[in-house]
Amino acid sequence: QWGLFSLTLSLFLISFFFFFLLLFFCSEQCQNIYLFFVFLTVEFDDCAGNKNATFDASDPSFYVDADLNLAPQRDVVDCQPVLFIHGVSAHADDIAQVEITGLPLQVNTLRDIMRLEQRLPYRSKRSLYAPPMTVTENQRGPFPRVLGRVILPGTPRSHFFRLTGPGSDRDPKGIFSIDIETGEVSVSRPLDREAIDAYMLEVSTTDLAGNIAEGPVMLVITVIDQNDNRPIFKEAQYTGEVLEGSPTGTTVMTMTAFDADDPGTDNAALRYSIIRQSPNKPFPNMFHIDAERGDIVTVISPALLDRETLPTTTYELEIVAKDMAGSEVGLTGTATATITITDKNDHAPEFTHPLFEAHVPEGSTGVVINLSIDDRDDPATGAWRAIYSIISGDPTHSFEFQTNPDSNEGMLSVVKPLNYEATAFHTLLVKVENEDPLVPGVSYGPSSTVAVHVIVEDINEGPVFFPDPLHVTRNENIPVGSFVATLNATDPDTRTIQSIRYAILRDPAGWLGVNPVRGTVNTSAALDRESPYVHDNKYTALFVAVDNGIPPASGTGTLIIHLEDFNDNAPYVVPSVAQVCEDAHDMNVAIVGGWDKDLPPNAAPFKIELGKQPGLDKTWKVSRVNATHSQIMLLQSLKKANYQLPLLITDSGMPPLSNNTEVKVQVCICKKNKKICSSAHSHFSILIITSLFC
Repeated sequence: QWGLFSLTLSLFLISFFFFFLLLFFCSEQCQNIYLFFVFLTVEFDDCAGNKNATFDASDPSFYVDADLNLAPQRDVVDCQPVLFIHGVSAHADDIAQVEITGLPLQVNTLRDIMRLEQRLPYRSKRSLYAPPMTVTENQRGPFPRVLGRVILPGTPRSHFFRLTGPGSDRDPKGIFSIDIETGEVSVSRPLDREAIDAYMLEVSTTDLAGNIAEGPVMLVITVIDQNDNRPIFKEAQYTGEVLEGSPTGTTVMTMTAFDADDPGTDNAALRYSIIRQSPNKPFPNMFHIDAERGDIVTVISPALLDRETLPTTTYELEIVAKDMAGSEVGLTGTATATITITDKNDHAPEFTHPLFEAHVPEGSTGVVINLSIDDRDDPATGAWRAIYSIISGDPTHSFEFQTNPDSNEGMLSVVKPLNYEATAFHTLLVKVENEDPLVPGVSYGPSSTVAVHVIVEDINEGPVFFPDPLHVTRNENIPVGSFVATLNATDPDTRTIQSIRYAILRDPAGWLGVNPVRGTVNTSAALDRESPYVHDNKYTALFVAVDNGIPPASGTGTLIIHLEDFNDNAPYVVPSVAQVCEDAHDMNVAIVGGWDKDLPPNAAPFKIELGKQPGLDKTWKVSRVNATHSQIMLLQSLKKANYQLPLLITDSGMPPLSNNTEVKVQVCICKKNKKICSSAHSHFSILIITSLFC
């Protein structure tokens, strides 16, 4: 028994030796990797040219260059069999795993193996190895639950395992822990893959003093997905449109749902289906949805996809998205798709009657009739909205069409008044079209054209003056009762015989009278061109002509009398007051001018001279300046006082008219730009002159 025990122990020791040797040999698989040796090219695409992308290797001995080549940073004598590369840019963030394999050392004999440690005097690490671990999300207790073990061959009792990183000693803290003696890694609570799908931690060993003895090496813990998320549509209600008559298989819209589970598993493999169509007529499967892409397409034939014959223009579909590739155990999400059958102009408008008739009073304007049509296209589109046009029957362009936007009726209007005596009956040929062109194969038929009879009704029209206004020229001094003009008014109602009577409607100055039957206008008072009722030598009066129709109708006419001037106004002198200083060296008193209400030649040139009183020419002198003005001068100085100077002014009329007038001359004391004038009454110049000669 002891021999058997010894043999068994020997075999166990030999097996353990070879197992340890195998681990040691595998740990050396990356030895003798030298600088400038390129391992592989990393594939990284952030869809934006990888601008400013950076890469970080879990082993500091390696790096990724600008050409995305994985290469050593220095001569590598030892590495881990699994390497992680973290790529980051403004548009992407991803991690890739690289398994490092290399040529084993060429060992030929057991003796060479035994001398391996002697051949590698630089090796000091024990190749701490942290194999990737997995944990299924949403696990139930009990916790903690062991996930795996970190391997360190020949771990001495004085070395302890330590776990660091997010999920351990950094947020979220306390999820993972490691047995300091055995290296077993455990999870402490259920995980959610949709929150964090992988954890990057570091494992190392320390000695009794807390110094790192081995590592650190990266430990990747991947959270395995469970089907714990239902598919969710981006919107609860989708809307789409399809044109009537579209070919079978026309895409209407695309339904897209999102599943938060792992897209690399069936947990997020979605399949779409239609479970309800409302209404289900003319048949329940008018649409089909692509199970994988979510594209909704038409199944109904183009002939049946007719908006005008379908029971409704809007269909509602209930769409279900199921994960697990549509299997029975998959979770589902629903949404509603509303599809509207849109219109195309496949129906020409047609008039509802073969003939329309309108009665229009002559002389009136505005809408006279509404033409109704029938169009089965969608009222909200240009395929329904109508445009009316007159093809023939309106050479004078007296009619016009507008479309009622609510009823689509054509409103025929008279824009130029119609004359019963000229044309009592009009026949218009009217055509209706749509704003949008008709689809190929559809055309406007005979019902899109209609005749409109417009009957003009006779009304009693008022007499019309001709000419209007009537211009005449008369002298303002004609005697009262003189003939001025004869009014001429005619009745447009030529098909009836009516009499006309005249009357004055407006005669501002009351100068005129009119014969009610003959229409002759005579003066009833003297005309005066200078009257305030005369403007620009013209006097305006209005007359009315009334026929004897039933009811009577009237018309108005204007008489404009151009008044010729007569010398019936004497001239006068302005200004009427002048001032002069008593000690002035300049004896010029003032310049006065003549004014006359009459017109040339009954006005200027004026003759202004001293009055006929004797002795005036000893003190005053009047000299002509031009045709309208004269200069008053003193021949000797006068004392401070007011003097009334008589003047005689005569116009150039035939015969001429004269006017005796006076100018008040104030002789003032002038001191430093200040005049002191007398406020007493004026002295007649004749008295002063008489006193001077006494």
